[in-house]
Amino acid sequence: MGFLDALLGRSKPVRPDLDQLFALPSAAVTLQAAAGFEPTGLGSVCFASVEGGAFSRIQEDARSLLDGSVEFSQDAYGYSWLLAQHSAEDVAGLVNDLHAVNTSLEEAGFGPQLLCSLLGFRDDRQRPLALVYLYKRGTFYPFAPKPGAGEKRDNPLELQVRASWRRGLTGCGLGHGLLSPGSGGMRPVPGR
Repeated sequence: MGFLDALLGRSKPVRPDLDQLFALPSAAVTLQAAAGFEPTGLGSVCFASVEGGAFSRIQEDARSLLDGSVEFSQDAYGYSWLLAQHSAEDVAGLVNDLHAVNTSLEEAGFGPQLLCSLLGFRDDRQRPLALVYLYKRGTFYPFAPKPGAGEKRDNPLELQVRASWRRGLTGCGLGHGLLSPGSGGMRPVPGR
């Protein structure tokens, strides 16, 4: 990093560490105990859309890798979402599937197109929450959309979850990354 980068507040991008996703099963247990959020069994990988045959090949590879239990959609911002589903108790299996998809995308040369992976949760009041791994920053953060509010986020809920993480999740390897804010441009899979 050069002098101008430091002066202008630029930093070198963090190299994504896909293996950090394997901390999610223990984080899910801690999140359930600390804040009352239980896994939904849904997880997503988001990446910049790829045109033509390459996208078809990605879809075919993901379907064969995950035994067909995957959906694809595209959001209004031009991002492609892969949605995988497992039983709510099988967080480890879901994380393995998300990691496998990320790894296959990276190995196929689409690493720069990866945006995030997320794991879904709900509390007893049915409030949605996702733990999001942001590739460009190499960090996790909570994303809590406000139900019925379009693109608005439930910032008080996100702050509550962050406080719980500071107390309980640092032992699972996610605590440090949770302190950085996420991008407001990320959207969960439409209709979920």
